[in-house]
Amino acid sequence: MKTRITELLGCEYPIIQGGMAWVAEHTLASAVSNAGGIGLIAGGSAPIDYLREQIRLCKEKTKKPFGVNIMLMSPNADDLAQLCIDEGVKVITTGAGNPGKYMAAWKEAGIKVMPVVPSVALARRMEKSGADAVIAEGTESGGHIGENTTMCLVPQVVDAVEIPVIAAGGIADGRGMAAAFMLGAEGVQIGTRFLASEECQIHPTFKELVINAKDTDNIVTGRYTGHPCRNIKTKFAKKLATGEKEGTLSPEEFEQLTVGALRRAVVDGDVESGSFLCGAISGMVNEIKNCADIVKEINDGAEKLLKL
Repeated sequence: MKTRITELLGCEYPIIQGGMAWVAEHTLASAVSNAGGIGLIAGGSAPIDYLREQIRLCKEKTKKPFGVNIMLMSPNADDLAQLCIDEGVKVITTGAGNPGKYMAAWKEAGIKVMPVVPSVALARRMEKSGADAVIAEGTESGGHIGENTTMCLVPQVVDAVEIPVIAAGGIADGRGMAAAFMLGAEGVQIGTRFLASEECQIHPTFKELVINAKDTDNIVTGRYTGHPCRNIKTKFAKKLATGEKEGTLSPEEFEQLTVGALRRAVVDGDVESGSFLCGAISGMVNEIKNCADIVKEINDGAEKLLKL
C-alpha cells in the first residue's frame, strides 16, 4: 500500500507505532521498523543520556527509518529536540503542545515532523508552521486523550489541511485501518495492539491485562485535573475514578497518587498502584504475536477490504 505517508517516511507500510511513554523503547521500535512500519522511541521526560542510548541501540537493530516522540510539556523538551538533530533522527512526532519553536531547526536537519493533534484548529496551525503530516488522534486512544472521536475528528482534519493525515485511536486490525482510509487518512498510528507484541518489553502482567480485557474494561480518569487518561479498568483506576466523581480525592491528592503510576505498571506490573494506560480497542486484542505478523496482518487486512 503506497500513500503519501510511505513516500514521506520511506517505509513499506503506512503504519506508525505509537510513542507510548515507558513502553516505546528501541526493541519495540526497531521491530516495527524492520516489519516495514515506522517504530517510535518515546522521549517523555527521559534523561538525555537514556534517549541517546535508545536511539543508538535502535540504529544497531535496524537500518530502516524510525522516529522519536517528544512530549512538549516535558521539562527537558529543548534538550530532547536538539538531541534528535544531533543523532540524525529521521522522524519526530510530538504531543502535548505546539512544536513551532523547533520546526525551523528540525526542517533544516531534514527531519520529518508529524505532530499529534486533537482538533482541526491545531492541525491547521501545525500545517502553517511547516509540519509534514499530522496525526489526528481520537479519544479512543490510550493515555492522554482529547474529547473528539476518531470517526468524527479524522475527516474534519482531512478536509481542513493539505498535508497527509494519519489516524490514531481505536485501530487494531485491518478493518480499523481500512475505515481510517475511507475517512481520508493516508496512514494509521497504532499503540495498544503493539502492547501485546513479543518484542514489547512491558511487564507480563500488563500484557495479560491487555489480552484479557473485554470491551468494557477501560476507564478515563483525571478529567478534573485537566489531564484525562484512558486506562485499563483495575481496582486502582476505579479508585481514582470514584474519588474524582464523589469528590473524595482533590486534584492535588489525585496527582500525588498517580505520580510514577505508569512506571509502576510498565516496569513492575503493580496492579495495586499502577496506571495501565491502554486504548478502548483492547477488547479486540486477544493474543501476543511478533511485530512482523501484526504489521502484515493489519496492512493485508486493509488492502483486502479496500480492494487494492
